[in-house]
Amino acid sequence: MQLSPGSFLSRYDWIIVGAGYTGAVLAERIASQLDRKVLIVDRRDHIAGNAHDRPGAHGILVHKYGPHIFHTNSDKVWTYLSQFTGWRPYEHRVLGSIDGRLVPIPFNLDSLEALFAPAEAASLAGLLVDTYGLEKNVPILKMRESGGRLKDLADFIYAKVFENYTLKQWSLRPEELDASVSARVPVRISRDGRYFQDVHQAMPDAGYTKMFERILDHPNIAIATGTDYKSVAGQADRIVFTGPIDEFFDYQFGPLPYRSLRFEVFEKDVAEAQPVGTVNYPNDHAYTRITEFKHLTGQQAPGTVLVEEYPQAHAPGANEPYYPIPTPGTAELLKPYQAAARSLEGKVWFAGRLGDYAYYNMDQACARALALFEKQIAHAR
Repeated sequence: MQLSPGSFLSRYDWIIVGAGYTGAVLAERIASQLDRKVLIVDRRDHIAGNAHDRPGAHGILVHKYGPHIFHTNSDKVWTYLSQFTGWRPYEHRVLGSIDGRLVPIPFNLDSLEALFAPAEAASLAGLLVDTYGLEKNVPILKMRESGGRLKDLADFIYAKVFENYTLKQWSLRPEELDASVSARVPVRISRDGRYFQDVHQAMPDAGYTKMFERILDHPNIAIATGTDYKSVAGQADRIVFTGPIDEFFDYQFGPLPYRSLRFEVFEKDVAEAQPVGTVNYPNDHAYTRITEFKHLTGQQAPGTVLVEEYPQAHAPGANEPYYPIPTPGTAELLKPYQAAARSLEGKVWFAGRLGDYAYYNMDQACARALALFEKQIAHAR
């Protein structure tokens, strides 16, 4: 139930701050399983968080905050979300613009053949298979620890695929970030051209926003978008906060660093502008990638809609904090906020990419919410 100004109840059992994955799933669980009244608030004018989508030109569903491709190995998450949406099977494919050619990303044996002479490519492929084994995924930072020809190849891939892309995305070099970041896009000792290898890969058949509408469609849930949580914080004794943890504490221990994004959506009068959903530009242009939405949605239209992504520094109040920056230094900056959060246990719970200050995928945010409900909130007194 979307609330209009002045239609709030005087009291709720729970206030959930943030209507993205973590907040929406927790609201649904609390409402349906505990039969408690929940007010979910979001300062933006819509639900679904960064996964929000809406029809754009030619009726094509546009992801307002950049492409969101659902994938998971969790049967539990898949089963839970399948209560609220049908699925369109979709395996995301990405090409990278490298030396004037479009090659598969993650870098694989086909990428190798596209960029090296046939004899050299075959020799290097044999070396990779002999060293790591066929069908293996190897983090680039691990591969760079090798010697000889393998080290030369690793340095080539690092320079062409990772280094400049990471500098644009994070304003840091790959080795300055937690190793898990570059490991998200490994070197594949295979010809698997899919960007993800999860068991479940699909898109909500009517879009993410429709899925979130169904998640939140419960008589115990009231929705207030365009609302600052501080204006309603006194209307419940228990709060789940999925916004930036440092913001909740008024930056008491200093602001945590995040990266933000700027999006440029544009149209083309062609049926299809790219051979795949996303093309990465590691070494050219100020943007990191261009995504064509029709590949994701499966829609047909005479024209097409695309988006360029421009990473930028986060400035509180000026742009959105999209990515926590995972480094040893930020882990230290987070500790006093985690201690402050523990002091509020039983009254305020923090969760989600911003509340936990963790680089979650969509399915991980959903899994975090389900686990938090089952292990803590369902037993709260």
